Amino acid sequence: MEYLVMLPGPTNVPERVMRAMITPMINHRSDDFVELYQDAVEKTQKVFKSSGEAVLLSASGTGAVEASVINIVKPGDKVIIPTNGEFSGRLAQMLEWAGAKVIKLESTPGTNATFDQVKEAFDNNKDVKAFYCVWNETSTGTMIKYLDKIKNLTARNDAFYVVDGVSIVGGEDLEMDKWGIDVAMTGAQKAFAAPPGISPIVVNERTKKYMNANPPKTMYFNLSRYFHYYEEAKHTPFTPALPLLYAYREAMNVILEEGLDNRIRRHRICSDALYSGLSAMGLSPFAKEDARSTVVVALNYLDGLEDKTFRNTLSDKFRVLVAGGFGNLKGKVFRVGCMGEVNRYHVMRTISSIGSTLEMMGYKTKQMEALKVADEKLKQL
Repeated sequence: MEYLVMLPGPTNVPERVMRAMITPMINHRSDDFVELYQDAVEKTQKVFKSSGEAVLLSASGTGAVEASVINIVKPGDKVIIPTNGEFSGRLAQMLEWAGAKVIKLESTPGTNATFDQVKEAFDNNKDVKAFYCVWNETSTGTMIKYLDKIKNLTARNDAFYVVDGVSIVGGEDLEMDKWGIDVAMTGAQKAFAAPPGISPIVVNERTKKYMNANPPKTMYFNLSRYFHYYEEAKHTPFTPALPLLYAYREAMNVILEEGLDNRIRRHRICSDALYSGLSAMGLSPFAKEDARSTVVVALNYLDGLEDKTFRNTLSDKFRVLVAGGFGNLKGKVFRVGCMGEVNRYHVMRTISSIGSTLEMMGYKTKQMEALKVADEKLKQL
């Protein structure tokens, strides 16, 4: 029996997307490649709702995030970034390694820096070069909900606006051009429901001009090289992961066939069902209500519940995979992914399996009530 992958990525991949990888090898300097890559790029622009240039990096999501840093940030630049968990902390570290003067807006895990705090940071730093943020902090199950307001701050002095959307693009509404976002990226293995290894980064025209005029001293993640190769021949400067590109394009087809609005609505309904159902069972969400993520549901462990035993039992007995906590949260929370293909079946089986696992470990749960609550929410699908 296959695992039900309810991780915050990688996630379940549709069979048609997996089959797309079983394609005879082609020359990455051929017309066949041009057709594949250009099609994938144009569909990526539709998903990001951007007229900017999409570069499909053969890399993990971290590679795309690092590319955004080394192509924009120079030593001495002031950069504002909210931090509240593992991945925002890593991004802040990348910015510091690039030589930036990093202004961290730290908040307790499970919460977000408020928009007023971001505004205050801009008020106090008129010469800020960029605002970076991790839209969805996977480690804590929190999501920033004021992305549409940030352009009012960056517009003051044309500061760059960069969004790390690695774990959420395709699962929540993104209006890249409308919201004034200069650079955004994601990872294929998250809400796109594709295999890991392709990470798109989308760059608008004014940022592209800046990158072309100020290329970094690096080879693989030098985005200017990708821009030039695409302009000249619709190629990539380095050998891409061809089978993964076929799968990625098919994942884009799946997304656009469903329709972005329908896809986001499905994610939100399933997320509501997971939060409501698991709460009815007696588990409490880790993130504060106004900061909770749609695509990563983080839950506090019940008193005395041992992390590895719980997750191993859930995996071995019910073939359902969930993730544990990071760093200081290790052993304190577990995380359920709600992304990609997630639908009624995924939600109901996950809730049922978690309830049965807890019962096996000696905890009394309201499993039937939890399933009824979730089922009621899922009737909206």
